[in-house]
Amino acid sequence: MCWQRRFTLFTGAVFGLMACTLGLAAENAQIWEPVPELVAVSDAESPPSDAIILFGGTDLDAWHTAESEQAVAWEIEAGVATVRPGNGTIKTRQAFGDIQLHVEWRANAEIEGEGQSRGNSGIFLQSLYELQILDSWQNLTYVNGQAGAIYLQHPPLVNAARAPGEWQSYDIFFTAPRFATDGSVNTPAYITMLHNGVLVQNHAEIKGATYTPQPIYAVRCTPYAQTREQDCSGKMPISLQDHGQVVSYRNIWIREL
Repeated sequence: MCWQRRFTLFTGAVFGLMACTLGLAAENAQIWEPVPELVAVSDAESPPSDAIILFGGTDLDAWHTAESEQAVAWEIEAGVATVRPGNGTIKTRQAFGDIQLHVEWRANAEIEGEGQSRGNSGIFLQSLYELQILDSWQNLTYVNGQAGAIYLQHPPLVNAARAPGEWQSYDIFFTAPRFATDGSVNTPAYITMLHNGVLVQNHAEIKGATYTPQPIYAVRCTPYAQTREQDCSGKMPISLQDHGQVVSYRNIWIREL
């Protein structure tokens, strides 16, 4: 045994003895409680047992129009919801904070136009921070506006797009911003995202709302659907955008974190 090894063993033993003598708590200790909840999982197409189903193929009752609380006008056929020009942006009835969100989407197979005019839609987390949906298969546009981008803020790390007409998936992990009592930002929002199973956003910091001239943060409250009182908990609805293009969605579920 070399002298370095003897020294390491000696100092480790001395430190352990000191910790026991002084009653110090070891950080690398076994933890038994609380026990993590058992979540049932089956296959890649099925949501976990603790997920909230936002669209399971039959109705869009979990959503209403962005401008009012009226029923959604999107088409539903064969388990697929499709937005066409003029159908309107929709918003979840429930508000959310930190989440895991799964969305499957498909640009129309018959694409006309180029750039931002091909399969354009978007997922707005808290109705403020857009994750771009676009046909980015052999389609040149500004990189912070292509599929997988946090719109106008962060381009995707890679282009993981499939051809138009093929189903694609987003798996999104969102940490909502935290505000102080005076409205200032304690911590910004962060997004990690997989596009078709490929990491395209890695704990990216959100600079603020993506649709405003400057990416600013502001405390916003959501009116409750029934009482019209204000929910200022920091939770906000999720929006799916009508951007004048034909885009389809299926299998949308969310887990509150």
